[in-house]
Amino acid sequence: MRGAGAGRGSGPVPGLVGRELTVTSADGARLHVEVYGAADAPVVVLAHGWTCSTRFWDAQIRDLAQEFRVVAYDQRGHGRSPASLTYSTDVLADDLEAVLAATLAPGERAVLAGHSMGGMTIMAAAGRPGVVEHAAAVLLCSTGSARLVAEATVVPLRAGGLRTRLTRAVLGARAPLGPVTPVSRAVLKYATMGRGASPARVARCARIVHACPRGARVAWSHVLAEVELSAGVRGLRVPTAVVAGTDDRLTPLVHAREIEAALPHSLGLTVLTGVGHMSPVEAPELVTDRLRELMNRYVVKGVNRGAGVEEEVA
Repeated sequence: MRGAGAGRGSGPVPGLVGRELTVTSADGARLHVEVYGAADAPVVVLAHGWTCSTRFWDAQIRDLAQEFRVVAYDQRGHGRSPASLTYSTDVLADDLEAVLAATLAPGERAVLAGHSMGGMTIMAAAGRPGVVEHAAAVLLCSTGSARLVAEATVVPLRAGGLRTRLTRAVLGARAPLGPVTPVSRAVLKYATMGRGASPARVARCARIVHACPRGARVAWSHVLAEVELSAGVRGLRVPTAVVAGTDDRLTPLVHAREIEAALPHSLGLTVLTGVGHMSPVEAPELVTDRLRELMNRYVVKGVNRGAGVEEEVA
C-alpha cells in the first residue's frame, strides 16, 4: 500500500477508527483519502459526485467497514482535497488511478462504486491500466454518460434549446450558495431528491452541497455540461450494476437505461421508486446491500457471472 501523509486515529465518520492519506495524482494534485476496516479485508472504493464529499458515503462506510476495507476519497476541489488548475474527465480518471495505486496492493481487486460524477469517473477510467488491474465489479449510482444538460429536468420546461440553455445557466451559476436555510433546503430537495425524502436526509445533503467551494462547483459544472463518456461505458469490461431513481431530475432514468443497455457485462438496472438523484443518502440500505452483494460475489467469492435485467424497488 502506497501513499503520502498517512496517519491513524478517529476517522471523520463518528464511531469509526479510520486512516487518512494524502495521495498525489499524476499532475501533482493532492487528494484526501480515508480508509476504514481491517487492513487485510476485501476492498470497496467509493467515488462521490459533483458538489459532494466523502461524507456523502457515511452510511455505506459505517455499515460496510464491519466486513470490508472501505476506501473513500474527496474528488479534487471537494471536501478536503484542494482546488486544482485542471478540471476534466481525464483528471478524474488520473485521480482514481492514483487512489487505487495508493490503497490497494498490486493485483488486489475491489468493487468500485461511483455516484453521479463518481460514476463518470469510473467510466472515464474504464480502460486505464490501474482500473483494469484492480476493478472486480462496479456499481454506478444515479449517473449519466452524455447529454447531461439536455436531458436534465431541473428546469420545468419541455425539452429543447431553451430548457438546455436555462439548465446550463442554473447548474453553472457563479452565485455563492450561502448558508443552509429552509428555502435553500427546499430548492435542493426539488432539484436533487425525491418527494418523499425525509427532512433529516435533505438537511444532510444540503450541508454537504453547501460546503462545496464555489470555484470547484462552477469549474466542474462546465466539465459535466460537455461530458461524452459513451466509449467509457462500452469499455467497462467487469460486471457492472446500475442504480437509479424515478424522481432523478439531474440524471433522469433515460441515462441509466442507456448505460445498462451498452454495458458489456451488465448485472441489470435497479429502479428506485420515489428516489431522486441522491440515491446513496435517500436509499442507503439498498445501495449498501447492492455493494455487499457485489463484494461477496466478485471479491470474496471471485465468481464472475450475471445477466442484464431490470428490477424495480418500491
